[in-house]
Amino acid sequence: MIVVVCPGQGSQTPGFLAPWLELDGAAERLAAFSDAAQVDLIAHGTDSDADTIRDTRIAQPLIVAASILAWEQLTAGDARPAGVAGHSVGEIAALVASGVIDADTGMRLVGVRGRAMADAAALVETRMSAVVGGDEAQVLQAIADNGLSPANYNGGGQIVAAGELPGLAALAENAPRGARVIPLQVAGAFHTRFMAPAQATLKTAVDDIAAVGHPHIALWTNSDGGTVDNGPRALELIVHQIANPVRWDLCMASFAEEGVTGIIELAPAGALVGLAKRGLRGVPSVAVKTPEDLAAALELLAA
Repeated sequence: MIVVVCPGQGSQTPGFLAPWLELDGAAERLAAFSDAAQVDLIAHGTDSDADTIRDTRIAQPLIVAASILAWEQLTAGDARPAGVAGHSVGEIAALVASGVIDADTGMRLVGVRGRAMADAAALVETRMSAVVGGDEAQVLQAIADNGLSPANYNGGGQIVAAGELPGLAALAENAPRGARVIPLQVAGAFHTRFMAPAQATLKTAVDDIAAVGHPHIALWTNSDGGTVDNGPRALELIVHQIANPVRWDLCMASFAEEGVTGIIELAPAGALVGLAKRGLRGVPSVAVKTPEDLAAALELLAA
């Protein structure tokens, strides 16, 4: 059982879309995605610097567009994975891959999501930091003691703390025993109460979607790590998700229970494969960072 996973915000790097533009039809595809998301994906994916693409309005559409483009290349033939899951904003790419919504709808939705979450983040200055290692109970206590929230339970010994800057600084200065605190390249406290103002905007966008299907492959949700087989319910969950923790740890636990035999991470890949190597030891994985990685991904699917 091969599962495809779609990365979340923070995975983007300057120029990462450049090799994808060399594929036939990719420029036209990305131009259409740009129109849908109201973001110049080609310019930001090739020329913009790290600070520019850290902007939530830009980062989220960039990441989802890359994942959709990689998915379309991966499945251009007869190869089909058994299931798909996305981390945070990657859930929108997963909705497209599973057939709940089409690609243009996904890009319109991620454009709305990125703008709404950026607006919410601008109300109070907040950030996120990964806490790697340490005892989980002690890590969670330290997060709470500093007025922060656990935003992502990533598994593999990693929990992401989110909140206001003084609390994050205090956490870094007095990290739990055996843990490291690593600031993340994101612009707000996503998946916490600070994102509540964005939920109404995203719900309106979801309610306006005309065509919603049901997943034609297994679709895991960040809400509780389970699968969801109803398209409208999957859309409800992504509205819920932006102000509530990402339970990627539970998604990986579900992969293990289902007997997953391989993981393919779509572009811009790397982070989720890294988590899988720690949380799903022994399960082979492929990170599709450039089109050159597609051959290895197809080999894993064939095997």
